[in-house]
Amino acid sequence: MKGFVLLSVIVSVFPAVHMTLIFVYGTLKKDQPNYLLMRNPDNGQAEFVAHARTVERYPLVIATKNNIPFLLNVPETGQRIQGEIYSVDKKMLDFLDEFEECPELYQRTTVQLEVQDGPKSGSIIKAFMYSTTTYEPEWLQKPTYESYNASGDHGLRYVP
Repeated sequence: MKGFVLLSVIVSVFPAVHMTLIFVYGTLKKDQPNYLLMRNPDNGQAEFVAHARTVERYPLVIATKNNIPFLLNVPETGQRIQGEIYSVDKKMLDFLDEFEECPELYQRTTVQLEVQDGPKSGSIIKAFMYSTTTYEPEWLQKPTYESYNASGDHGLRYVP
């Protein structure tokens, strides 16, 4: 019975932290302009899980005068998008919702991903991603990308 009481005290002092899987494909990826936001503990916790790509195809375009990467929520159009999966706590999830202007500009939706490395390589998992259903019609005519890099050969410099 003493062990039960001790376990009860430990659980109440150290409550379980709920973590959520998020798929990032643009400026929040490692070595991209906004990656530091993912690493800032003031925004919450974010731990890298694996590289992955979407099971479905989507158009990833670079648009606006700021050359922002947008994943248009038009499944089966475009390419399978490569990115990174992170496990984030509620504080980071709330921060990302605000940063991505969710739900006004982007919507947080569930996506199926094929894990590309680590112990779960080849498996299919679900995570949240930020995509948009609000875009200019001509964006569907823009080139699509499988992977975003702010310094890519597309020549479209990201403007924060």
